[in-house]
Amino acid sequence: MSYRGRGTNASSGMGVAEQSMTTYLELQRKKVHRYVIFKIDEKKKEVVVEKTGGPAESYDDFTASLPENDCRYAVYDYDFVTSENCQKSKIFFIAWSPAVSRIRAKMLYATSKDRFRRGLEGIHYEIQATDPTEMDLEVLKDRAN
Repeated sequence: MSYRGRGTNASSGMGVAEQSMTTYLELQRKKVHRYVIFKIDEKKKEVVVEKTGGPAESYDDFTASLPENDCRYAVYDYDFVTSENCQKSKIFFIAWSPAVSRIRAKMLYATSKDRFRRGLEGIHYEIQATDPTEMDLEVLKDRAN
């Protein structure tokens, strides 16, 4: 089976849907989305967009959109004000792998993560989270400052 034309993830067998890259660029460059949640479509063997959140959505909206018992990749555009009173934005890549998710899902997401993540240019920070406390808003604040 050939994986040519399936994005940069071809050697691991997991492609990246064109829509995934386009949606990420909309978040990064145009600020169309506050966050994007990606999932692996095992039938298509590619990373696809599962959900996007508009610019007005909060971090709580974002975390509530992640499944409690399954893995996902997510990108969150975090806006904050520096101590010098400058408006800044940092993009976080979050690898969500809850402790209660299936072993197979954890392995699939772990083995596909690096190639997918490398294709997303402009990520400032990466967070691996197995439970919500590991990606609390305070964690983002600490990393961004």
